[in-house]
Amino acid sequence: MTKKKVFVNSVLVLSSLLLATIVYQCKNPNVASDYSSPDVLATHFNGEEFVGSETCMECHADIYASHIATAHFKTSALADSTNIKGSFEEGSNILDIESTMFTMFEEEGSYYQHAEIKNRTKKTPPEKFDIVIGSGVRGQSFVTWKEDQLFQLQASYYTPSDTWVNSPGYPSYSIDRPIRDACIKCHVTFAKNKDFAGQGNTYDKKQIIYGIDCERCHRPAKKHVVHHRNNPEEVVAKYMMMNDTLSRQQRLDACAQCHSGSRGRILQGNSFTFLAGNNLDEYAQNFYSGSKEKPLDVHGNQYGLLAKSECFKQTATMDCATCHNPHKNQRGDRSFFNQKCMSCHSTAAVECKADASDLSEMANDCIACHMPTTPSQAMTVQLEGDSLETSFNIRTHLIGIYDKDQNTLK
Repeated sequence: MTKKKVFVNSVLVLSSLLLATIVYQCKNPNVASDYSSPDVLATHFNGEEFVGSETCMECHADIYASHIATAHFKTSALADSTNIKGSFEEGSNILDIESTMFTMFEEEGSYYQHAEIKNRTKKTPPEKFDIVIGSGVRGQSFVTWKEDQLFQLQASYYTPSDTWVNSPGYPSYSIDRPIRDACIKCHVTFAKNKDFAGQGNTYDKKQIIYGIDCERCHRPAKKHVVHHRNNPEEVVAKYMMMNDTLSRQQRLDACAQCHSGSRGRILQGNSFTFLAGNNLDEYAQNFYSGSKEKPLDVHGNQYGLLAKSECFKQTATMDCATCHNPHKNQRGDRSFFNQKCMSCHSTAAVECKADASDLSEMANDCIACHMPTTPSQAMTVQLEGDSLETSFNIRTHLIGIYDKDQNTLK
């Protein structure tokens, strides 16, 4: 074969391959680009884009698998039979308050609350359970859509009594309670309120990311995902906020955005404008800031209580992650937390001065003694048949030496 024929044949082969590739790309235009461009679930106000924790799973499978078992991740979800804790069985599906009876029922795979106002003939339509709020460790509340507006349902579930209860803060009659940013911000990773200030309860249904997932603590991750999908050989994370690059206060702020009590005064943007890595006090002011003498409640202000503890004040490095791994469900693992105490308070350096009988009763449980469960004054429920409200018991983060009979600091 002459060199000319070889050249002609080579050109024909290459041309055929090129033509086949062009035809394939025309018929399948998204195949090559889909993987490099993950679906965007929501867009933050600064332009950064959320792609969801399932996208993180492809490289961080172990962390993802443990994180979805945490109360953080389960703190909100679309309502279905797997995550609604309350009973819909006849006899256990009633909440009877002074002026209204609520009946919970299931119909064709959906769940509803029906309110019947006593001494009134006018019928009210059932309201659908659309969103579950709360992991169910202590209880759950529920949210319904009315077109594109969010409202809380009046019936909540209280885990200790395994019953339906009147939602905390509700009167003994039926009302509508709109859900604004300040209500939902600690139960979802992101929600886009159609009122930028977050005062309304009208949301873009397509831009809500349920649960507290990876991107709430590491910031929206689209740029990170796109870069590493296109550069799989790179092992150093790019375009991702890493906790160990932050100052101590910024690390604390990432948790304090939800665990420092009410931050009712917004200084910049709205409740979702702040992102981990920012300085929280530049975005919102803590309610406690204006009333230093007001006692801190154990519900929702773990940061404030910890910051008042000598353990915290005596070190320049302690933060929430010193004792908590946010990627794992560690609830009830007393051995783990007690070991965290002993890592600083070794038996060789610190002598527990409790009475011998108390030491035996405590069984070396530092947490039970120095961080006792304490009734919340802010979070209470009215149980059916009780004249007094019942408090939620929550472990305090004010580490100290307590009078065991009164649960007060000595």
